[in-house]
Amino acid sequence: MSTDTMTTGHQMFSAIILAADREPHNPVAAAAGVSCKSMAPVNGTPMLFRVIEALASSGHVHDRTLCGPPRSILDREPALKEYVSSGRVGWQENQATPSLSAFHAMASLPADIPLLLTTSDHALLSPRIVDHFCLEACKAGCDVAAAVVRRETVTAAYPDTRRTAYRFKDGEYCSCNLFAFMTPRSRQVPQFWRRIEQQRKNPLKVINILGWMTVLRYLLGTLTLAEVLDRLSRRLGCTAGVVVLPYPEAAIDVDSADDWHYVQRIAAQSPS
Repeated sequence: MSTDTMTTGHQMFSAIILAADREPHNPVAAAAGVSCKSMAPVNGTPMLFRVIEALASSGHVHDRTLCGPPRSILDREPALKEYVSSGRVGWQENQATPSLSAFHAMASLPADIPLLLTTSDHALLSPRIVDHFCLEACKAGCDVAAAVVRRETVTAAYPDTRRTAYRFKDGEYCSCNLFAFMTPRSRQVPQFWRRIEQQRKNPLKVINILGWMTVLRYLLGTLTLAEVLDRLSRRLGCTAGVVVLPYPEAAIDVDSADDWHYVQRIAAQSPS
């Protein structure tokens, strides 16, 4: 792992932002009247720009690379094109799927630099979320780490939101679209991701990849998060961990027009 750090001594990350729509006619883009979901405004600022600025304001992120939107959209969005041409963010053409986009972006970056992966619909991402996650991911000592938030943390703050939660013996957790790839070995993970990206909203099918006994124990509520991580690590060929974040906003992304309206309400009530 690279030892290139700031004077404060903490590890610096290269950030990758997945910014292409999953489908030709995205419902969020249609509701917002914009060229793609990434450009849907929240508090007057496109979601993608909010993510870029949150990463730029983090003390742990050295540079940022976009995967998408496609060149055809980039050329029609002057403000986004200016972000790229000014060097504030790099850009690569997106691939057919998010996992392929991530794989190609990772392959283009130095192997000894840890990577932070997020998505352009992470509209409530903030520098404090990024910094907390990066710091804890470094402490975890894993090859790859995913951010999660306890379900009760999310529902206590935002009781009206509906988030997919993974239920384990020791609690329920919501995912956050925030991942750290700490070692060269972790960069094989997107290949595994290709097997499950179509099941991302179905916890049972995701767990099924780990084996039928795991599924049975999951259904019976006897499987702990640590046991799942152990099984996942064996399937990945590298150590997997999680960082439990205290920020409920980290678990709220924009998958639907309803999500977009809800996030706008949250952002409007948040201090600037």
